[in-house]
Amino acid sequence: MNASDGSLPPVPGLPGDADAVALLAAMEAAPSAIYCLAAAALEPVWANARARALGEPRAALPLVDGRSVADLVDGVLRSGRAETVCGPLGHGGPPATLVVRPMPVAGGPGALVVLEADADEVDTSVWPEPQPDAVAQVQSSLLPPSLPLLPGVRLSGSYQRATSVRDAGGDWYDAVPLGGGRLALVVGDAVGHGVPAAGAMSRLRGAMRSSAQRDPSPAAVLAAADAFAAQMDDVEGASVFYGILDAGTGALTYTAAGHPAPLVVRADGSTSFLTLTPRPPLGSLPEAPAPVRTAELDLGATLVLFSDGALAAGDGDPEAGLARLADVTGAVLDRPDALEPEASAGLAEAIAEGLRSPGGWPDDVAVLVAHRRAGSQDPLHVELTAVPAALPGVRRRFSAWLTGLGMGEQDRVGVMVAVGEACANAAEHAYRGTEPGPMWVTAEVDVDGLLTVTVRDQGSWRPPDRDPGDRGRGLLIMRQLVDGVSLVEDGGTTVTMNLRLRRSPEVGTEHPPSAAGASVSVDRDVEPPAVRIAGAVDEVGAEHLRIRLLEASHGGTGPVQLDLAEATVFSSAAVRVVLAVARIARDEGWRLPVHAPEGGTARHVLQVSGLAGLVDLR
Repeated sequence: MNASDGSLPPVPGLPGDADAVALLAAMEAAPSAIYCLAAAALEPVWANARARALGEPRAALPLVDGRSVADLVDGVLRSGRAETVCGPLGHGGPPATLVVRPMPVAGGPGALVVLEADADEVDTSVWPEPQPDAVAQVQSSLLPPSLPLLPGVRLSGSYQRATSVRDAGGDWYDAVPLGGGRLALVVGDAVGHGVPAAGAMSRLRGAMRSSAQRDPSPAAVLAAADAFAAQMDDVEGASVFYGILDAGTGALTYTAAGHPAPLVVRADGSTSFLTLTPRPPLGSLPEAPAPVRTAELDLGATLVLFSDGALAAGDGDPEAGLARLADVTGAVLDRPDALEPEASAGLAEAIAEGLRSPGGWPDDVAVLVAHRRAGSQDPLHVELTAVPAALPGVRRRFSAWLTGLGMGEQDRVGVMVAVGEACANAAEHAYRGTEPGPMWVTAEVDVDGLLTVTVRDQGSWRPPDRDPGDRGRGLLIMRQLVDGVSLVEDGGTTVTMNLRLRRSPEVGTEHPPSAAGASVSVDRDVEPPAVRIAGAVDEVGAEHLRIRLLEASHGGTGPVQLDLAEATVFSSAAVRVVLAVARIARDEGWRLPVHAPEGGTARHVLQVSGLAGLVDLR
């Protein structure tokens, strides 16, 4: 089973992509006991923290409802289908649920075994108390970390866990940019609760995103999701709504499987629900057609997608639940500042909060709001003399312009600092030793929410000897805060910065940081300097990694090496950091050496992610 030092090896047979890494970390902290068993002699090759506390399944789980684990696994391997048993644990022990699913393990046949029992009746000396927030952390970590921000559409998302932890874990939403000002909007409800439902949601979300990138048409995506669900017992029966919204025209093309129709609130406050053709949930009737319908979202109208949990306020009466949802949404949108750029980020959260009953949420609630805004934002053009005294005025105008786009304060600050640094470099160094000259700042956003900012002067602040002084510090700051930076000198200096506009998640969808975390250090006694990281590299650790890599490389202008020998978990956020630094290195004419041991988690993730060709993997 898992090593006693707390390291977290990969689950044999589980793909090593970013979602799998996140799921593995979630499984480790799950309140249920989870084992991966090789078929031969029920050999446990992996177990999470709770399972390790219980011991090997042959000893810890001799019987559930009078049936042995060995017999259950044997039957599942013969039939190829999962089996669930509910009953007393052992001889007259607490009520328990045992789920056994076939799964390739270590290159051969095996099984995934999940045991859940009533925490109030389990001997805590054998089975530790469950972590109350474990399911919330699992669910939140698998929701989209941000929502795209397009000029013509304001998006807002919220996930609220059911008050009872045993009822939580299956609702989700997503928003996928498709190009040309189009967005795929998705909301769904996976079957079941807890960690298994969160895992099913993760795989379904990933499958639908993949399908949408190949062929985003609702009929094609629903057919692919149907086929996927038919092969996955825990996904079969999931409900989903999928639609494509054209931000420019308001055209909406959509379909659904076993899911309630979204709510439309028009600019005048009137409400209605989209027309849907009833259709069975995913995988339950694979040959069922995918009924596709169309509608138009007028300027000023708001589309509200929601999961089944939003109807729980009707106390079991679906019609009452729909009416309650419409009333709550109408009241939220009727607030004086509801559709103001920054306030609109909280629409979904306010709707979900309005559906809370006195006792809390009986079920998970996922809400995704799309508001089609009237008008568009003109590009920003500022011309001024490149002197430090002019910078405060540039910052004020640029900040007001970003606010008009709908960027929240937290998202806006990073862009402001990056652009301020480019302007400061021009003001302080472009005309050094000469009379101050002109500086131009321009900014515009395309239909897909790509922000492009240029700062141009007619001087030069790039040191000819490539010394990482002012240029290194300036690029260091800019590259930490935006997606891309380029610098061109041709009769002056032009700095171009690009950023895909996003809206940070609300409180209900924040991603809790890993408890273990990671340590990041810079070793300057070697050449080139080495950034060394140890522990689980989650989203917070990845941010520290990015800062240290850019700092040690003087903003990417000089070589640096990365040592991942002691990294135990390497998240998708960490992969993005390595990819970003590798691209900077390529543009600057050097390659990033990465030390990752053979057979280790970090090396496997980098290879699966396709980064082996972009870095020197050692």
